[in-house]
Order: sequence, then structure tokens, then C-alpha cells
Amino acid sequence: MRQFETVNILDMIGAIGEAKLKQCLSDFSCPINPEIEQFVRNNAIEFAKKKLSVTYFVVNEFGKIVAVFTLAHKAVEIGNASLSNSKRKKISRYAILDAEVGSYTISAILIAQFGKNYAVDGGKGISGNELMDFTFEILEMVQHDIGGGIVFLECEDKVKLLDFYRSEKNGFLPFNERYSANDKIKYIQLFHFF
Repeated sequence: MRQFETVNILDMIGAIGEAKLKQCLSDFSCPINPEIEQFVRNNAIEFAKKKLSVTYFVVNEFGKIVAVFTLAHKAVEIGNASLSNSKRKKISRYAILDAEVGSYTISAILIAQFGKNYAVDGGKGISGNELMDFTFEILEMVQHDIGGGIVFLECEDKVKLLDFYRSEKNGFLPFNERYSANDKIKYIQLFHFF
């Protein structure tokens, strides 16, 4: 028997109702990334109802939400110059090169949120790699059902985060960066073939 199960937020709303789910989510805590905490508490339900993104809960055997990840469908540009020949060949299965701007525009799945709930076991109940495994299980089902093959995410330019995503196990590759003037934070964009 698995220690954890993955539950789609829409299924959770159907099972326990929106009001009870809001109450459960009000306890969600992610002190290392307040943006995730704010999203889960205040936006996840509304975004799912509007079909902007879908949040998945990783739930332990006691029904407690130990982690979340949110997926959305989004177009992304990946620069041609930053890719090896083998990556160009692989990416060309999903996109066409715009020679004028030197980049591929790809319809991809965005991992928009990804984090642990520190209100349950201090966030130690599940590892980041286990959470990524659950994320990839859902991504593989999505790929099976609708096609595609590229997933991407953004993370703060922090060595520990980049090492986690770029590890051999997770296999994400950087392709771009952006600076948020509002947050004064540099974000690295990474992609992965699945």
C-alpha cells in the first residue's frame, strides 16, 4: 500500500465541498516560499474552477495534505542558440523554429507551484524527489491523454533549488531567465522532456 495518494483539487471539491476544502487549505504553510502558501490558501480553488491551472494534493494515510503541485498549460519560447543539436532535434518534434527570432514557441505544461506543507510533520513527511515523482506520474498521464512532451518551470536563482531541478534524477535544463521588478528576484526557467 502506498503511503501517499495524489488528489486533483477538482475531485477534492467534489468529495468534501469548496467550503471544507478552503478550511483545510487555510492551514497550509510553506515558510520557505510564501508565494506557494499564498497561492494554495487564496487562489488554487478559483484557478481550478476557471480552468487556469489545476492543483494536485499529495495526501498522507491520515488524509493530511503533505505537499502540492500545480500544473497549467502555457506557451513558452526556448531559444535555439542555447540548445545542443540533439536537443534541437528533439524539441522540433513539438515546435517549429521561428528563424527570425531564433527560438521555438512550444505549447508546454508549466509546473506553476511545487512545495511541501510545513504544517504537517514540519515538511519532513515527503521528500522533494518523492513530490517530483508524483508530479511526473500526472504529467505522464496528461501526455498519454493529450500528447505533448515538454514541461517547464521557473525557480529563484538559488543554488540549492537549481541543483535539485538540474539533478540527474529530475533532469531539467535551463533555457532562459527573467527578472521580476516587483519582487526584485531573478528567476531561472528550466525545461524537461517527458
